[in-house]
Amino acid sequence: MLAPIPLRKTLFATLSDRLADTFKNLRGKGRLSEADIDATAREIRIALLEADVALPVVKEFVAAVKERARGEEVSQALNPAQQIVKIVNEELVTILGGETRRLRYAKAGPTVILLAGLQGAGKTTLAAKLALWLKGQGKSPLLVACDLQRPNAVQQLQVNGERAGVPVFAPEAGNAQGVEHGGDPVAVARASIDEAKRTLHDVVIVDTAGRLGVDAELMKQAADIRDAVQPDEVLFVVDAMIGQDAVNTAQAFLEGVGFDGVVLTKLDGDARGGAALSIASVTGRPVMFASAGEKLTDFDLFHPDRMASRILDMGDMLTLIEQAEKTFDQEQAAKAAGKLMGQGGEFTLDDFLEQMQQVRKLGSMSKIMGMLPGMGQFRDQLENFDEREIDRIQAIIQSMTPAERANPKIIDGSRRARIARGAGRQVSDVNSLVDRFFEARKMMMQFAKGGMPGLPGMPGMAGGGKRGKQKAQAKKGKGKRVSGNPAKAAQQAAAEKQKAAASAGNPFGTPAGEEEVDYEKAAAALDLPKDFSKFLK
Repeated sequence: MLAPIPLRKTLFATLSDRLADTFKNLRGKGRLSEADIDATAREIRIALLEADVALPVVKEFVAAVKERARGEEVSQALNPAQQIVKIVNEELVTILGGETRRLRYAKAGPTVILLAGLQGAGKTTLAAKLALWLKGQGKSPLLVACDLQRPNAVQQLQVNGERAGVPVFAPEAGNAQGVEHGGDPVAVARASIDEAKRTLHDVVIVDTAGRLGVDAELMKQAADIRDAVQPDEVLFVVDAMIGQDAVNTAQAFLEGVGFDGVVLTKLDGDARGGAALSIASVTGRPVMFASAGEKLTDFDLFHPDRMASRILDMGDMLTLIEQAEKTFDQEQAAKAAGKLMGQGGEFTLDDFLEQMQQVRKLGSMSKIMGMLPGMGQFRDQLENFDEREIDRIQAIIQSMTPAERANPKIIDGSRRARIARGAGRQVSDVNSLVDRFFEARKMMMQFAKGGMPGLPGMPGMAGGGKRGKQKAQAKKGKGKRVSGNPAKAAQQAAAEKQKAAASAGNPFGTPAGEEEVDYEKAAAALDLPKDFSKFLK
């Protein structure tokens, strides 16, 4: 079998690893000295510089962390190391923009969104991604092809618009098939507003031309289009992989055209993440959207707090839950859960395949697992995970008859050989899948019925599992230790008998040999207030 192709390290991976190593050195310390704080700040500075973060941002970030680390919130904390992680997390959220910034929609008429940026940043593809996202928000977007200079840019937008199910306004052909058709992008942009009103579209997304570098002609054209359509939002699209230069380009666009927010593309690349961490702090404009994949659905709002959590290997459960809610078929999920609870039949391999296919819709397994807290330590395994394994499992299940999928217990040796031939796999692969299915079903049923048995603090313990029952039985059968010396054993037995007799004579457990307390005499000795004695009767 061919070895899986190793994937590139994802964005922020290097930064995450360096920060994790830094915090590891703080564990177990009940108090942080000045030297500990300086050493931690130095490591954080190196980590950020290696991630290609702009120097002014690094200086400001490290100074803020050091100042807070020397304050009362750390010195009086029960766990100073965790408090330092909390401070770094909060400062990361700040330099990433603070709060999630959402689109502003026009009160009257269509909302106009203008996309600007350099050529190669992925504006045209991103325009279709944004349109599809808006469509999912209940809007009716219209894409406008104003990039009439790049060869086949208009055709690319039309193809992407068709894939997203969004109409494209393209009255000019632009440069196509080596022929320069020309056209006025400003006139196209102006005409698109009337077209949107006529066809009742409530959002207009204008895709503009880019250049390989910042120049006066590019800025003038973008500014002219902006003046013609008076956009509600101007979004600067930047490639997250170009590092420090992204900040310089953003600054040039801010001065030449002006923009309200930033869209980061190619967040799934192997860049070090400096652009994402620097751009909001340097320009004062928030990152509003992020694109992390080639599919049109690989696009969403940018949440600074969630990105900070990912960098610190705390996971991103909220995004995972949101994606699951959008992807999973609620009826199918409820049906499968009912079967696991023992309602509506037994959980079969067909149900297992359906659940696996729904999980597949969320994206790659390595991407899903990467959203779980603490998975940074397994990054190498995740990056080398062979996504084709799911296809192999699917092939094996689909090579079975309906009766075999409904009741895997009937799959004997000859059936396993036939299934293996049908799926193009080994018999051992079929054996492994069937065994794993039974184990997974048992575990899922235990969780569905109230937790895993035998785990402390988990609901549904019911005797604490096999090992717990054995311990309880052993403890029950032990009793008191008896001496091997007959004389001592007799003495122990007599003492136990005397103790039992004393307890039987006094149900309140007054120890043997002690006098019973005269409570009336004791009350008199206390010199209580007059008439208080009635409360003692």
